Amino acid sequence: MSNDQHTAASSPAANKAAQRKKGLTLVAAAIAIGFVAYSGYQWLVASRYEKTDNAYVQANLVQITPLIAGTVRAIHADDTDFVKAGQPLVSLDPADARVALEQAQAQLAQTVREVRTLYANNSTLQAQAQAREADVKRAQSELARLEADVQRRTPLLASGAVGKEEIEHAQAQVTSARSSLAAAQSALQAAREQLSSNQSLTEGTVVAEHPNVQRAAAKVREAFLAVQRNTLPAPVDGWVARRSVQLGQRVAAGAPLMAVVGLQQAWVDANFKEGQLARLRIGQPATLVADVYGEKVEFHGQVVGLGAGTGAAFALLPAQNATGNWIKVVQRVPVRIALDAKELAEHPLRVGLSMNVAVDVREQGGKSIADAPRSTPLAQTAVFDAQDQAADAEVARIIKANLGAKPAAAPRAAKKAA
Repeated sequence: MSNDQHTAASSPAANKAAQRKKGLTLVAAAIAIGFVAYSGYQWLVASRYEKTDNAYVQANLVQITPLIAGTVRAIHADDTDFVKAGQPLVSLDPADARVALEQAQAQLAQTVREVRTLYANNSTLQAQAQAREADVKRAQSELARLEADVQRRTPLLASGAVGKEEIEHAQAQVTSARSSLAAAQSALQAAREQLSSNQSLTEGTVVAEHPNVQRAAAKVREAFLAVQRNTLPAPVDGWVARRSVQLGQRVAAGAPLMAVVGLQQAWVDANFKEGQLARLRIGQPATLVADVYGEKVEFHGQVVGLGAGTGAAFALLPAQNATGNWIKVVQRVPVRIALDAKELAEHPLRVGLSMNVAVDVREQGGKSIADAPRSTPLAQTAVFDAQDQAADAEVARIIKANLGAKPAAAPRAAKKAA
């Protein structure tokens, strides 16, 4: 075979080998570039975040439960309705509570008048004691006069100027005067003890603060609050959910009737794997995406607490790994993330919605577990304060009306009647 023929035969093989080498080089370069890019991404970006898609929206579900038993007379809100704090939700039949209130009001009025009588008796008993003191002084004077009379007449008995019968009569009068003095002293002692006994019921206090009045006033407050509690108000602003109450239903104290969900203060419970907890700290920023809005809406939040145990530990039926075959299961710990209130108002969330969470873990200066008690209440409401104030006002009105002074509204009412 000639050289030209050999060169022509080997040329396609050489070209094919060169192309293969070039392709392998490109593949290797692509793999190297991909590895470098992945390593750079892991070092610069991925290592900064701990992520999970096992996260769900949570909010306070305020249970509406009656404090007293009763029959449902009206329902003022239904599922999905928005309610303001203090708005009536359910009304119970107040007939029995009103009867009890009227009885308590009458008892308080009577008690105030009875206590006024105790204070008035102090003056009467004081006058009686003074009268008994005057009786004692009069009896003492009479006894002294009779004794002096006997002493004057006794020396005259020997001379016959005064008869024996007259002396005996005078002595009998002295004996009678002594008995009268003893009786007056006993009456004075009884009057003083009666005055002291009555004063012990009134000293150190006034009519409005007397224990009997306070006991009756407590009954009025109890009955008044029972009337007020026939209307169940919304403790917070929120949306009604899980309504189960129906008209005419007889409900017991503490029975759940509905719930008010405060979505304005919603948060996210992100369940991170136990291997991700090492770098999570309180105060770290978080970026969240809700499935309901997709990637176009980002929520921003902050880690405010890490759970004290895994979900399995607090389950209704916790796992018992000490018996039988055992398979290791990666545990998760709930991490609470507070959301930005402004973003939450612009894009409302619902309880139970799924979230994708990425926590920026570069800042490691925070704590993994809160070690200081909360300085302010987690939540509070002033809805029920008005009921207490109204009960106190009703008690004050009844006491004032029965203290002997005219009620403030009496002149206006009389003028109107005229």
